[in-house]
Amino acid sequence: MEFELKEEHSLIRDTARRIAEAELKPRAAQTDKEASFPEAQMKVLAENGFLTMLVPEAYGGTEAGSLGYSLAITEIARGCASTAVTMAVTNMVADAINAFGSEEQKNRWIPKIASGEILCASFSLSEPGAGSDAASLNATAIQDGDDYILNGEKCWVTSGDRAGLILVMAKTDPSERAKGISTFLVEPNTPGFSVGRHEEKMGLRGSSTVSLNFEDARVPATNRLGAEGNGFKVAMRALDGGRIGIGSQALGILQACLEDSRQYSLDRKQFSKALSDFQAIQWKLADMATAHDAARLLVLKAASLKDKGLPFTQEASMAKLFATEAANAAALEAIQIHGGYGYTDEFAVERYLRDVRVTTIYEGTSEIQRLVIARSVLG
Repeated sequence: MEFELKEEHSLIRDTARRIAEAELKPRAAQTDKEASFPEAQMKVLAENGFLTMLVPEAYGGTEAGSLGYSLAITEIARGCASTAVTMAVTNMVADAINAFGSEEQKNRWIPKIASGEILCASFSLSEPGAGSDAASLNATAIQDGDDYILNGEKCWVTSGDRAGLILVMAKTDPSERAKGISTFLVEPNTPGFSVGRHEEKMGLRGSSTVSLNFEDARVPATNRLGAEGNGFKVAMRALDGGRIGIGSQALGILQACLEDSRQYSLDRKQFSKALSDFQAIQWKLADMATAHDAARLLVLKAASLKDKGLPFTQEASMAKLFATEAANAAALEAIQIHGGYGYTDEFAVERYLRDVRVTTIYEGTSEIQRLVIARSVLG
């Protein structure tokens, strides 16, 4: 395993870091407080090729690979986690179109995402009665001539009210479970489609989370992504790659916790000494730094395997499990190091704790990751 980044990967990381410092960090607190969509920030990401990082250049992508993508998401999340999750889901949809789409679909949709004409895309799998049990969908898509008629409700959809394109899973054969699911590319102007409840969340408040409703929504058959009945495979592949993205997001928040805690411990004086002089604080920082490096290695290993075309499901689950749990622990310690100030919005660590909490839940809970890992270990 190589521990030194190639020049092109270092360039991606450094570009993302500059964007995070210049465009994201200065706006992150306001974006959180106002629960406002990071439109200007997303436009900057589009201009720098960060919305289609997993897609070949032939379709307008930057072809950075999973390793480059992971490095970018980490830096973007370090600046603003809300912007990072919006970027991550958009990349996940573009990657799914590239992997399963027809040439017509690739040429129709991916360049629009790459250019920022479609500033964000959404992934719509979960339903009120189908979360971790993704195969138990109730939404249906019944073919009617050259169209499918979609009916059902989706929930927990990131950017569902802002997306220019929504990847939707629905049952084309309601008598089946996983084998009856198909995938569709739905435009927001589709008759019968509407946005439902907006969730008021404790964190990632700059990333909208909504429910979606389909009432006899007519979608052209040409918008079906992949073969009929292939939707569960599309979803699982997208989630495997998405777990690298969420692991990277958590890694970025962990990095921000460590950096802010280090600086605060150097600046803050108690008992005529800097906090950094106290062994109790030193040990907290040491544990955070160790967890950061361990999480980084797991995330980059999973990304490297994906780039090489090797199996990476177990490694992606390990990376997400460890990185998200470690980042949650680091955010709690960051609050503790900051003391009473950490509990206020005067310092960013309060926002880091709220933002990182969901990373152990979405894209597969920590419990689901342990199941995936255990099944792989047991064969």
